[in-house]
Amino acid sequence: MFVLDPTTLVGFHTWLSIIAIVAGIPMTAALLKGHLSQRWNGVYLSTSAATDITGYVFPFSGVLPSHIVGAISLLLLAIAAVALYGKGLRGGWRRTYAITAVLSFYLLIFVLIAQLFLKVTVLHTMAPTQSEPPFAIAQGIVLAIFLALTVLATRRFGNGVAALRSA
Repeated sequence: MFVLDPTTLVGFHTWLSIIAIVAGIPMTAALLKGHLSQRWNGVYLSTSAATDITGYVFPFSGVLPSHIVGAISLLLLAIAAVALYGKGLRGGWRRTYAITAVLSFYLLIFVLIAQLFLKVTVLHTMAPTQSEPPFAIAQGIVLAIFLALTVLATRRFGNGVAALRSA
């Protein structure tokens, strides 16, 4: 049985990821309804950033693809934080927030799928090097879904007036 001990670096990093993914769902759902959930946005932004940061603490030699994804995610999260907290979602910052928040959520899901193909035996058997069609198809479907979600969130949230929700 696979148990994630939150007192280890791997366990802590993984739990942060899980919390960020869980928080990303209602965060994105609210944006799709044209609303902003202060609670879920705060949880999402903080745990997603912490996930990215803890990813750099693991021992490594050289730059890995995970470091590139983490850097892109941190950049998106920084822009989202500036849009939300620094610029108060005024003007084009509403659209900027919707775009960067949803795209950063996509990157978490991208990594989740990569980890599932590494760790779940049946998936690993189908794509052991992650260059096989099952992996590409799964990632392609998720990318298409998130591109659509980003466009919808940008239209629905980006064009409205801030509607803050406590839930």
